[in-house]
Amino acid sequence: MRITIIGTGGVGGYFGARMAQAGNEVTFIARGKHLEAMKNKGLQVKSINGDFHLAEVNATSDLENSGRADLVVLAVKAWQLREVGPLLKAIADADTLVLPLQNGVLASDELKAFVPAENVLSGLCRIISFIEAPGVIRHVAVEPTIVFGLPDNSQRERLLPLQTLFTSSGIKSKLADDIESELWKKYISICVSALLAVTRATYGEIRECKETRAMMHQLFDEVANVGRALGVNIEADFVTKTMGFVDTFPYDSTSSLTRDIWEGKPSELEYQNGTVVRLAEKAGVDVPVNRFIYHALLLMEKKARLS
Repeated sequence: MRITIIGTGGVGGYFGARMAQAGNEVTFIARGKHLEAMKNKGLQVKSINGDFHLAEVNATSDLENSGRADLVVLAVKAWQLREVGPLLKAIADADTLVLPLQNGVLASDELKAFVPAENVLSGLCRIISFIEAPGVIRHVAVEPTIVFGLPDNSQRERLLPLQTLFTSSGIKSKLADDIESELWKKYISICVSALLAVTRATYGEIRECKETRAMMHQLFDEVANVGRALGVNIEADFVTKTMGFVDTFPYDSTSSLTRDIWEGKPSELEYQNGTVVRLAEKAGVDVPVNRFIYHALLLMEKKARLS
C-alpha cells in the first residue's frame, strides 16, 4: 500500500515507521533537521516494544509532489489541518482514504472542506512518543493503537483492508462501531494536558497531589458532561476508568500540548480546552475548571502565535 505520513513527529514517525518496516511504500513529510537526518541516516525508533532502525526512508518536505497515496495519515497538530488541507488534492484521488489522528473532535469536519466526505475517516491514536533527536522517535508509554471509522459508522467492509494493514504492521487497531464515542473518550483524557501546563507538573506530580487530582477528576467530568449533552454515548463509569488510565502513565511524562506551552510554542489549546468551553456554551453545561485553564493560558497562546 502507498502511504503518506504528513507530520513525522512522535505519532506519525512511530506509526509510519512500523508500516514501512512491514514492507509498505511509505512517504514521510517532514522538515528541518529532522528531515535532513532522515535523508542521511534513516529513521530510528526507540520503543518499549522493541527498538528498530530503517536505514533508508522516503522523506521529503514537498507534499504536493510526493505522489499519489492510497492512505494519507495526518499527524500534524490540529491547528495545522487548515494549512495542509488545500494540498491534499495533489496526492489524493477518488480511492484515497484520509485518516486524521489529531487530538480533539473537529478534524474530520474540517477536512471535508478539502476532501470528499466519503473519503474522510475519523480516527484517533493512543501513544506517548516524541522526537528525541533529529531522525529519532522515542515511544515511552501506552500500547500504540489506532482507532478509526467513517463518521457515520458506515461501509465497514471498505475499511477492512486498513485493519489488515495495521495488524500486519504490528499496530494494535480497532474498527470502531461508534467512532464519535471513541473520539470523545480520548478527548476527555487529553484535556488534562492544559492542567499540566498551568501547574507546570508531570502526570505523576498532578495525580499524587490531592488538590490537583481533584481538579483533574472535575475536568474529566466536565468534558464528559458536555459530550453527553451533545448526544455522545459515554458510559457512566468512564471518568473513573480514565483516572485509572492516567495512573498508569510514567511519573515524569507529560503531553505534547504541555511541552508546547512550556516552550512558548503554538499549541492545540483551542482544539482542546477552548473547544470544551465553546461546546459547553452551546450545550448549556457549566465547565468552570476547563474555562479557568483555558483563560489562564490564552494570553500565552496568543503571544506564541505572534512570535
